[in-house]
Amino acid sequence: MLLCPDLRNADAVALARALESCLSPAQLTDDLCIVLGGDGHMLATIHALGPAHTYLGLNCGRVGFLLNDWMSPQGIAERLHGGKLVTRSVNRLRLSGVSPEGEQISAIAVNDIYLERFSGQAAHLRVLVDGHLVAERMVCDGLVVATALGSTAYSMAAGGPACHPEVRMLELTPLAPHRPRFPSLVLPANAVIQVEALDTHKRPVRAVSDGRDQSALSSVTIQDAGSDIRLASFEGRHPTAVLIRKLLSF
Repeated sequence: MLLCPDLRNADAVALARALESCLSPAQLTDDLCIVLGGDGHMLATIHALGPAHTYLGLNCGRVGFLLNDWMSPQGIAERLHGGKLVTRSVNRLRLSGVSPEGEQISAIAVNDIYLERFSGQAAHLRVLVDGHLVAERMVCDGLVVATALGSTAYSMAAGGPACHPEVRMLELTPLAPHRPRFPSLVLPANAVIQVEALDTHKRPVRAVSDGRDQSALSSVTIQDAGSDIRLASFEGRHPTAVLIRKLLSF
């Protein structure tokens, strides 16, 4: 068992200290990683530790789509020692790209990967899905590709739908499209999205995966990573109820 608090979050640090005195590691699985903080810290922890762990998030931030609301440290310990956890697998995204200088770029994301203009000029993007042309030259600020978990983040802010977290899918949402104007597309999880950045000498484009800058690129392929992450929640935390409650709290 690992305890991974966000050291910049006083509530997370205090809760971790309290849990250290309540939990019995011998009663818990070795792969359990308890993450204390906000969604950003959860994503950073997953990226640092990879898919070998089961992640139980305890929300010490604000929204916490990926995290569980927490009760007293003693209540958390009782649930953990009693085995009252539900685990589910969630899909991730893989980015494979090439920079304007020919450098290979790769990244994996739990929430989303977005491409955005890297200067004052609008981005010009050629977009294909499963080899079918979506836009020969999309003039926009960029685009977001999200998982169901990530659909409630940047993609929703850009006008995309909020999807149920148990749906395995990819969501393609343009950012401020000037032309052509097309809506967000919900695609099957095995869809392959290819994007070519046009005129990059004048209109550079960069990629960002789960908030991590991947620098400039000229072309990119985004698809399911084929490497799921296991997220744990306390019994009684229904994903549908959480989705509705979190959306209405905005």
